[in-house]
Amino acid sequence: MTVPDVGSRIATGISWAVAGGLAAWAAARVTAADRVRRIEAPVAPLLSFTPLAAAAAAAATPTLGLARRRGPAATAALAAAALAVVMRPRAARRTQPAASGPVLRVLTVNLLCGRADAEAVVALVRRTGADVLFLQELTGDAVTRLKQAGLGDLMPQKAPGLRGRSRGSGIYSRFPLSDGPPLVPAHAAQPTAVLELPGGEVVELVCVHPHPPKPPWSRGVARWRQELAVLPPPGELPRVLAGDFNATLDHAMFRSVLRLGYADAALQTGKALIPTWGPAGRPALITIDHVLVDRRCAVLASAVHAVPGSDHRAVYAEVRLPGQ
Repeated sequence: MTVPDVGSRIATGISWAVAGGLAAWAAARVTAADRVRRIEAPVAPLLSFTPLAAAAAAAATPTLGLARRRGPAATAALAAAALAVVMRPRAARRTQPAASGPVLRVLTVNLLCGRADAEAVVALVRRTGADVLFLQELTGDAVTRLKQAGLGDLMPQKAPGLRGRSRGSGIYSRFPLSDGPPLVPAHAAQPTAVLELPGGEVVELVCVHPHPPKPPWSRGVARWRQELAVLPPPGELPRVLAGDFNATLDHAMFRSVLRLGYADAALQTGKALIPTWGPAGRPALITIDHVLVDRRCAVLASAVHAVPGSDHRAVYAEVRLPGQ
């Protein structure tokens, strides 16, 4: 066998490996393979990166075609088409219900074990005019720094739950808060509260931060699934769930939460492809931070904002409540 023949076989093998991997990814996403208990541990973390896989499939198809790898090119094209069907709705704004209540402005930030710049967080509250702030990975030191930065002047009401470096959470508000029903089980604090607006409207709030679905050799995925499963559906009162869900639209469990009666604010405004998390100091890669609202609410706007000192981006949503 000549050297060119060996090189051609190696190139063909690599082409099939790339195309086959992309096809397997698309099949796992389309069939919701993360629901299968035997394989959920490796599949759930990987599915977080499905938008990147979709981009890779779209790029691989013409590359393989130019290299005259017809079989791999066709396989990659099928994967790209399947993933494009999944991704396309995330970039299209949706028609909103005819809500008639007051506007509620919501902001959620993961503080990265309390390291996020407190002044930047408070400045973002001022700039967005947020009425409610959901914080994850809230520490005692972060509470102090946020107070020194003026958060208490903007949002005097709070419902904190401190549990150490990465397991604390809190809800801050401009308007009165009262206790909501507790959520169990919970690896991190997931405080709940009932918000009363000046006009008398009442909204139920949940700060969400389930266990991440990792590492694959531990019970992390099972805990993650269990903690997402206890999130309550909307009731008679409108409810807002906001925080670091450690889940994306490509996870069957997250889509199950939406089917309870919630709308993802970013998905409603055509901004669900904007990533919210990436390694510190690196570009954001995946979208795991969300604001979910009762489907009776109209989502007027949403945005993602960088926060110095955190590996998460803040998520902002402007929502009109259903009304009486």
